[in-house]
Amino acid sequence: MGIATIRTIEDDVHRQVLAVGRATGEPVGPAEVARLVREVAPLVPTDDVAAVVARIMARTAGLGPLEPLLDDPTVTEVMVNGIGPVWVERAGRLQATEVVLDRATIELLLLRIVSPLGLRIDRSSPLVDARLPDGSRVNAVVPPLAVDGPCLTIRRFGVASIPLDAIAPPSVAALLRWAVAARSNVLVCGGTGAGKTTLLNALAASIPSGERIITVEDAAELRLPGEHVVRLEARPASVEGTGAVTIRDLVRNALRMRPDRLIVGEARGAEALDLLQAMNTGHDGSLSTCHANGPDDALRRMETMVLTGSVGLPLQAIREQLATAIDLVVDVARTPAGGRRVRQVAEVQRRAAGGLVRTRVVAEADRVIALPLDSGRVAGGPPPDARWLRP
Repeated sequence: MGIATIRTIEDDVHRQVLAVGRATGEPVGPAEVARLVREVAPLVPTDDVAAVVARIMARTAGLGPLEPLLDDPTVTEVMVNGIGPVWVERAGRLQATEVVLDRATIELLLLRIVSPLGLRIDRSSPLVDARLPDGSRVNAVVPPLAVDGPCLTIRRFGVASIPLDAIAPPSVAALLRWAVAARSNVLVCGGTGAGKTTLLNALAASIPSGERIITVEDAAELRLPGEHVVRLEARPASVEGTGAVTIRDLVRNALRMRPDRLIVGEARGAEALDLLQAMNTGHDGSLSTCHANGPDDALRRMETMVLTGSVGLPLQAIREQLATAIDLVVDVARTPAGGRRVRQVAEVQRRAAGGLVRTRVVAEADRVIALPLDSGRVAGGPPPDARWLRP
């Protein structure tokens, strides 16, 4: 049976399903959809019936034409750039798909995403950040901000955790495992899509079992293997503009929950000050990430974020907090082939040079080149021996 005929059958049955749903007020299940397909086209082969039913169910209950892309384990990002073809990222490469959306379909998809969350997206509220039930992150922008039509970006949640050895060579991975087990405070930095959350998951796998871990995220993505994990997620304001709970609110609350470890998915603003204070007040072993191009840039960015908190702290006091709070900065980057790789591990120097807090590189992409000078201060003591200095 030709593709055009199948599409015609699908459209006819889809209209009937919508009519039944409006009449009964109840969702139509797959069995009823299959019966309608048989009524419309009794001679359709069984395999084609199953395919038509799956597509109709996606159109009526899921994310419609995007469902096959979201079900594809090789797709890491789905991008709708207004009317036209949908783009995806596979293995770090962008490519256009055969899925083409019109404006009405995009608006319906946005409605299905934001309505269950109590959010709205329209001209008066044209930006939305949300999370799908599987943990995938969603960002949507509509006109007048999106000039060429509604835009939708879905960053897939990776179900399979990636081990540290897949991101760093054995000697560097061993150094990082020791640092986490020894309760070093670690900041992961990198660009957008560099693999910061992936690396954070891999690092957290080295936390000894039984420790109480509190995670704070803008959109919950971390999946930690520990036995005692409490996950907190920020909440945007309601349609009325009330009820927002920020990352900073959650960081402050997490400190009252007796954490052995505090993990902040990403420091973006004034919560950086609360994170540094936590690291300096007995919450060793904390982990976080930030957008930056390298270890020294990450420290400058943390300074800037603390300053946005409007607490009136002098810059020198902020730098002293940085110097004593963070032990290691790990720089991760995307490789030309689309993978993720640790590019550098740097130790934060305890004394500022010329008023700036600086870092000292202890590991590069392929090997450990020096042991952390201040490693004896952390709970686990210094690294085992100089064998780490070999690739």
